[in-house]
Amino acid sequence: MESLDTITIKGLKFQGKHGYYKRERETGNRFEVDVIARGNFKESIKNDDLTKTFNYELAEQVAADIFNGKSEKLIEKLCFQIGEELFEQSAHIKKLKVSVRKLNPPIKRDADYAEITMEWKR
Repeated sequence: MESLDTITIKGLKFQGKHGYYKRERETGNRFEVDVIARGNFKESIKNDDLTKTFNYELAEQVAADIFNGKSEKLIEKLCFQIGEELFEQSAHIKKLKVSVRKLNPPIKRDADYAEITMEWKR
């Protein structure tokens, strides 16, 4: 089995009008996104070739487009959309893990966040 390299971007911060409750979709929430991409990225070293590795700038742009797009009720859907788009656009990724956190979720007790993590594999 080949050894896989890992590129991680943690804590991308977004504001978005997403949430199950109408007031969340009107006033918005704060979110964070983590992306962990695994693949053989050593090929990129030869010619400083960004197309042969995981471009975390792409991760930021894809997530921003989704958070600025259509209002969604579930963080599961946001996570799925981000992961699907990144996996489709990044051929060198063998495994992908995306986490989306909703900060200060609307529950009766104080909580730092609610989080969903999904994984993709080729």
